Amino acid sequence: MTARTNRIALLADAAIELIADGGMRALTHRAVDGRSGMPLGTTSAYLRTRQALIEAVVGRLADLDRADLAAYDLPTGPPPPAPGPRLDGDDLDLLAAGIAEVLDRWLGAGRSRTLARYACLLEAVHRPELRGILNHGTGLRVQARDLLTRAGATDPERQGDQFVAFVDGLLFDRLVGAGALTAPAPGSPASRTDLTGAVRTLLRALAGR
Repeated sequence: MTARTNRIALLADAAIELIADGGMRALTHRAVDGRSGMPLGTTSAYLRTRQALIEAVVGRLADLDRADLAAYDLPTGPPPPAPGPRLDGDDLDLLAAGIAEVLDRWLGAGRSRTLARYACLLEAVHRPELRGILNHGTGLRVQARDLLTRAGATDPERQGDQFVAFVDGLLFDRLVGAGALTAPAPGSPASRTDLTGAVRTLLRALAGR
C-alpha cells in the first residue's frame, strides 16, 4: 500500500465512523480531518469533492468486507468459468455457519461499517451520480447464483439474487429494525447460532432440500 493509498484509507475510516455516529449530515471534510487527527485541509487535499469522499468510503467498505469474507473462507471474487463441485446438505450447513460468522461480525465489531453502508445507499437514492455504489453488491449476487447452481436450485439466477436480498434484510432487521429488540447480542454464541439457523433455512429452501 502506497503512502497516498494508506492516507486515503485512514481518512475513509474516519469518515465511516462519522457517518455511523451522525449520518451523512455529519460527513464534512473538516469533520474527517478532526476525527482522523490529520491537519486541517488534509481531506480536501486528497479527496477534493464530497462525491470523491463518499466514493472513498464506499471503496473502503468494499475492501474491508472482502477481507472479512476471505477470513471465513467465503468467496470474494468472480466465480470460475464453470461451476465448482456440487454442494450437498452438509456443504450448505457449513456455508450457512460461515455466512453467519460474517453477519455477526457486521452486527458487532463491524457495526459502524454496516451503518455507513446503508447511509451511503440511501444517499444514492437522491443523488444519481452516486448510483455506482450499488455495484458494491454485484459480486455477492454473482457468487450466490454460482453457489445455488451447485446446490441444485431450479432457478439459480433469480434465487441467487433473492438470497442476497434476504440476507441483507436479515442484517438490516437485526441492526436497526424490530429484530434488534429480540435477537441475541451480536458477538455471542447465541447470536451466531441464531443467524446460522436463519441462513441454513434460507439456503435449504432455495436449493429445494
